[in-house]
Formats: sequence, structure tokens, C-alpha cells
Amino acid sequence: MSFTVFVDGQEGTTGLRIHEYLSQRRDVEVLLIDPDRRKDAAERARLLNAADVAFLCLPDNAAREAAALVTNPRTCLIDASTAHRTVPGWVFGLPELAPGQRDALRAAKRIANPGCHASAFILLMRPLVDAGLVPAGHAASATSVSGYSGGGKKMIEQYQAAGASGAEPALTSPRLYALSLTHKHLPEMMAHTGLSTPPIFMPMVGNFYKGLAVTVPLHLGSLGGSLGVTPEALHAALAARYAGERFIRVMPLRDPETLASGFFDVQACNDSNRVDIFVFANDTQAILAARLDNLGKGASGAAVQTMNVHLGLDEGLGL
Repeated sequence: MSFTVFVDGQEGTTGLRIHEYLSQRRDVEVLLIDPDRRKDAAERARLLNAADVAFLCLPDNAAREAAALVTNPRTCLIDASTAHRTVPGWVFGLPELAPGQRDALRAAKRIANPGCHASAFILLMRPLVDAGLVPAGHAASATSVSGYSGGGKKMIEQYQAAGASGAEPALTSPRLYALSLTHKHLPEMMAHTGLSTPPIFMPMVGNFYKGLAVTVPLHLGSLGGSLGVTPEALHAALAARYAGERFIRVMPLRDPETLASGFFDVQACNDSNRVDIFVFANDTQAILAARLDNLGKGASGAAVQTMNVHLGLDEGLGL
């Protein structure tokens, strides 16, 4: 059976990568818009309504406008923007989020693709909140380091031009941002973990193309009452939640390979749709870590995986 797919915003970083995934598949016909008509609302509406699945790879306002163009009840929208990630009626496009999420995605016609930082944070925290190991009111904090491709075309051009010319030495070191504490992923990081307190989130961009790691520090004594929570309990809850998941690996507690090297490899999941999850700990503290390819499971790979789930196909098809 063949499905028709349209990517609105096909020239952006996420749209281009979705095209790469789909171009190798025989079960998908990708509808293309004439470059001269990319801003033609009538032509976009025609293609959106002709598709079984339409990906919105657009800025937030443009994604809202595109969603309003869809009148065909058979068209499933998968929005890669931030616009609909906490909006009622839109299902969060993270199949591994919780039991029953895949059923919700199969039934949905409006799906919001997660953000890259948010995916890693949610996959770390949701199982622990569900298990009662992290209280919903816990004041969490998180740090994320990612490659510059997460900033889109303009940032990619900035870094690559600087690398070619040797100019802008500030770009050679990690750069912290979102210092106003209002990062756009924060609402989904709360809504889909069950946390009632906004986490303090400190993202940074590094001088490498892709790859992302989120880390969450925990004082064990502040969790689960006076005796606290053990590292073993944290690890067991994560391992139980993701047992059998194709794209999520829970690494051994205090991963010996990582500790032997002395350094954490942020880019080890690049060119895959995989997420690696870690628990590093001593007797009183723990660091949770999740890494992924910010263009794969953090964006385009996640969108294609969700499309596969919605259409009832093999979840890893094309990935």
C-alpha cells in the first residue's frame, strides 16, 4: 500500500532530513510543491489536503496557519514546530512516552513532534515521576549541550562560515543561551513529565554539527522521603519503562565504559534514531543523562517514526 506525504517547509533543516528518510522508501509518494509557489496558500492547501500525512516544518505562526488550511479529515498533520505541543486535541509525538501512547498516535489526526531538548528530558523524567521516585513538585534542573544544527539554517551558515574563515573565535567554545529562563521547550518539559514546577533549564550550543545530551542532577536525599531514593531504584524504573523499546537503550548503572574513558560522548547516537539513557551516581547524588541525534530522534527521525506508528507500519521503517 502506498501513502502520499507532503512536507510543508521542505527547504528547512528538518524538512530536508525528512525527505532524505522518505526518498529511499517505495511505500511513500512525496508530493512536491513548485519552488515558485511555496508561499501560495491555495497550492499549499491543495497539497496538504491531498496528503495522507503532512509534515509542518515551519515557524510557529506559519504552522498554525498551515493547520488551519487543512479541511480533509483523512489528512494527519505532524507539526515539527513548537506551536501545538501542549495544545488540547494534539497528541504528543513521542511513542515511548507512556503506555497507550502508540494507540493515541494511531488514532490521532493532529500530532505535535517533540523538541530535541524536551525529548531527552522527558524520557529521563517521566518514568521516575510515574513511579513516584521523583515528586511532581520536585524543583528539577537540567543542562543540555547540542550541536549547532539545532539552530537551523542561519546558525549552520554562521558556524560553517566561521570555520572556513577562522573568524568569530567566540564560536569555538560552548555558548550558553536562553538566559532569560524562558526556553520554548519548557512548557512541554512540564506538561509531558508530570512536573508541576518549571525546571531550571540551561542549554548551550557547541562547535559541532549535531548530537545532544541532557543531564539532570538529583540529590537522592530530597527524593522519596527521609531515606531518599537509591541509584538502583532510579535505574530499575528507567529499565522497566523502556524494556523492549527499539530506539531506547538504558545503559548499565554507572556505565563502566563511559567511566573508563573519563568523558561522556555527546555525539555517540549521531546518524541514528536511538536514545541512550544513563544513571551515574554515588551514595547521595545522581546524574541522569540522555543523548540523541538532534536531527534524528530529536527532530526528523522522531517525525518519521511517529508517521510509521500512525499508519500502522513497522515503526523503524526507513530509520
